[in-house]
Amino acid sequence: MQTRLKVKRQNPGEAGSQPHYQDYSIDIHPDSTVLDALMHVREQVDGTLALRCSCRASICGSCGMRVNGRARLVCKTRVADLAPNGEELTIEPMGNQKVVKDLVVSLDTFFDQIKRVKPFMQPDEEPESGEFIASNESMTNLLTAMNCIMCGCCVSDCTVLEVDSNFIGPAALAKAWRFTEDPRDDRRDERLKALNDEDGGIWDCTRCMQCVEVCPKDVAPMDRIMELRDAAIEAGNTNTSGYRHTESFYNSVKKNGRLDETRLAVDSAGWMNIPRLLDLAPIGFKAMMKGKLPPIRPHKAEDKQKIKDLYEKVEGDR
Repeated sequence: MQTRLKVKRQNPGEAGSQPHYQDYSIDIHPDSTVLDALMHVREQVDGTLALRCSCRASICGSCGMRVNGRARLVCKTRVADLAPNGEELTIEPMGNQKVVKDLVVSLDTFFDQIKRVKPFMQPDEEPESGEFIASNESMTNLLTAMNCIMCGCCVSDCTVLEVDSNFIGPAALAKAWRFTEDPRDDRRDERLKALNDEDGGIWDCTRCMQCVEVCPKDVAPMDRIMELRDAAIEAGNTNTSGYRHTESFYNSVKKNGRLDETRLAVDSAGWMNIPRLLDLAPIGFKAMMKGKLPPIRPHKAEDKQKIKDLYEKVEGDR
């Protein structure tokens, strides 16, 4: 099977080196994975190509890369599935992480994010004898997050990290969820409070679903983040712009049948948060100049009563 690879090459540690793409045309077995193709290139065509791999069984998470613009474990990605007719495959290093060389990235930032959530058990007391025992039910609940193999694919394609490097990231937040849900940990409230703060991250997720789509182990980090939000609110952490944003969205749609964008911005900032409101003023001015400023008096849906009835039915079922 003839395959064409377009591989992004770069060596930041070499003076004068500039990122560029290099084309390879090789003949591989029809059942070959993208990793098989890359190793063929390195072993038979170009020994200077740098890539990372280990288990070749989608267990270690070492071979995360972007293939055709999407993060994947290349050891489980078959060439024939993406390029059945010999189409060109574009292979790049994972995003949102520092490139070491070619397709190899440094995971220092990834693990720094993990460390921010204190990924270890914090019990108040040690058992008098034996070990901490968790019920089968609680461990079954944790299995989804525990399936994470720390490959970094979710971090690679996180759209928030592309614009905000301080975001704690989907992998770290999924790991945080794992400890807030573990009955053997006694720091649940402290963890939720820290995650709920402005730098905590649970309110920065835009729910773009990218982390869910690229996760090779179905950890679904975004779902875990949404559960952390619910848990933080239930624990009484409501003095944040994220919570106010959620409440404003909920209330304006219930009242008008559609979103009141002007009130949403002001409510999220906080009516008494003058510095934040002043920060929003230039954005509002630019929106007004381009004719994009939402109306002061919100539009109301024609069937707003139906929407209100739906709200009341759902609220009554709780």
